[in-house]
Amino acid sequence: MKKSFNFVGHLKTFLIISAAIMVVGIVMNLIFGTQMDIAFKGGTQLRYSYEVQPNIESVEAAAKEILGSTAEASLDEVNNTSVVSITLPAEISTEQHEAFTKKLEADFKDSKMENFSSNTLSATMGMKFFLRCLLAVALAAVLLLVYVTFRFRKIGGLSAGVAALIALVHDLLVVYFTFVIFRIELNENFVAVMLTILGYSLNDTIVIFDRIRTNSRKMAAPLEDVVNLSLNQCLRRTIVTSVTTCIAIATVAVVALVMHVDSIISFAVPMLFGSVSGCYSSVALSAPMWAKWLKKEKKA
Repeated sequence: MKKSFNFVGHLKTFLIISAAIMVVGIVMNLIFGTQMDIAFKGGTQLRYSYEVQPNIESVEAAAKEILGSTAEASLDEVNNTSVVSITLPAEISTEQHEAFTKKLEADFKDSKMENFSSNTLSATMGMKFFLRCLLAVALAAVLLLVYVTFRFRKIGGLSAGVAALIALVHDLLVVYFTFVIFRIELNENFVAVMLTILGYSLNDTIVIFDRIRTNSRKMAAPLEDVVNLSLNQCLRRTIVTSVTTCIAIATVAVVALVMHVDSIISFAVPMLFGSVSGCYSSVALSAPMWAKWLKKEKKA
């Protein structure tokens, strides 16, 4: 049998690396806390379209003068329209909104700013929406567990499903910690990235388990050897897929940073780290953990 890298034998090292990442993430979360968008925590968001990009610091200063010190301004892109977004943690009166609009029209005449949209959401409704989003992610994870368990039932489906689920949870935590460390607010993109990474990571895991199932039928060898060979056979494909995906996402992230499009940045940056984590967990965690699990079951 062709010599290959011993992924199963190095599982302890991989687990230590993952544990270190989790510890760093938890520490950063304790230091920075979790920032949430008004869609989840409630508040007000005002958007103004413009023809000439205004100075964002000046817009924020005007917002703080009229709407309060908690106002924050950012440049964004909505439905192919360049807008300035003003966010506040609380509701504002119609009079405040009108006064702020008049100030923008007076102070930024060259930009020709116009009211694009305004949204207000109570804290209670925001939290309900956030909990529903988390429920959607949890439900998707459970359905994926059932799918893997059923598909690979002939080679220990439940253990394969649990190993895949652990790897998926690892990837979701990496995505969450990316939002925390880069001070990105949890918004609708958070849920989108979570669900995308679930599918992306699981796809790699399924390909690997499928190769293991095929090799186990052809080879009369110990399970660890079968798993290691299968992982090495899939390694090139997994790395190439991950690298090409990361290049595309990184390009989008760089363009978004240059253009100051926050809504795209909040998707692309976590997606970039999630893709790397998905590649790592599929190869280094899910299949090796599954092999160790079955080995202990046979000994018992």
